[in-house]
Amino acid sequence: MRDTLTAPPTRTHVPIRHLTGPRALDRGLIESLLARAAAFEQGAANQATPLSGRLLATVFYEPSTRTRFSFEAAMFRLGGQVLSAENAIRDSSAAKGESLEDAIHVIGGYVDGIVLRHPDVGAAERAARVAPVPVINAGDGPGDHPTQALLDLYTIKKELGRLDHLRVGLAGDLRNGRTVRSLAILLSRFPGNQLVLISPPGLRMGADVIDALREAQQDAEETTDLGGAVADLDVLYQTRIQAERFESPEEYERYRGVYVVTAALMRRLPERAILMHPLPRLEEIDPQVDADPRAAYFRQARHGLWVRMAVLDWAMER
Repeated sequence: MRDTLTAPPTRTHVPIRHLTGPRALDRGLIESLLARAAAFEQGAANQATPLSGRLLATVFYEPSTRTRFSFEAAMFRLGGQVLSAENAIRDSSAAKGESLEDAIHVIGGYVDGIVLRHPDVGAAERAARVAPVPVINAGDGPGDHPTQALLDLYTIKKELGRLDHLRVGLAGDLRNGRTVRSLAILLSRFPGNQLVLISPPGLRMGADVIDALREAQQDAEETTDLGGAVADLDVLYQTRIQAERFESPEEYERYRGVYVVTAALMRRLPERAILMHPLPRLEEIDPQVDADPRAAYFRQARHGLWVRMAVLDWAMER
């Protein structure tokens, strides 16, 4: 059988397109990526395989279902192939003490792009500094998750028809929630949006994101009252209280179940609105809510395929 792979191209004079965080995404690039994603959803990949002969490494030091599978499915649909390390913290030389930088430097010599998930904030930036190929951040601990934020924008636009002049409630663990941190930044790229940051006092949005929102002149208000906030929202973005981000089980138990979206709460959410969640969910959305047509989270997860096809196509195109 003829080998379908080619050697990684020489990139001496070609700028490498990394995607390490939401701050690298301006409005023009966001709109371009979302348009590219829409083209893929409409069947553009059926007419062409732009990444044929290219090889992607998915290097995951933390667990993942949707992000890893959708990136790998995206690469295959674009005509490329995948090398996957789904438990790199245990099943790679990281278990022997190898540094992230050394691992990325080596892996970058074998492939044309790297998708990285890592528990340390800033890991993607560190990887990009040594990588000879594009690095895409698939989540760096409680830091950023830029492709999730892009697929969230894609979902909002498909469901509501616009990305501006929206009132968006971000609820749950905002301190550790990399999805809501990144989404807040990207929503600030569009005019007229209002953010409602709904969390217990100990899980408020980090000062770095608040400062970025102020710099962008993004309107944001903070509250602890989920029930009182939902009545005038266009989007309620519910998140999981993340046990893995707390220093002790006791601390986690203090916040567990603090906000739960029930059928009764959904009756207070406007008919025009949608309910989103980055998944996985535990008990923060009652399964009875799944039947509500405003529950968009499974549609949201599906959109990850098209958006990640767009990101790979953009980052790895010759």
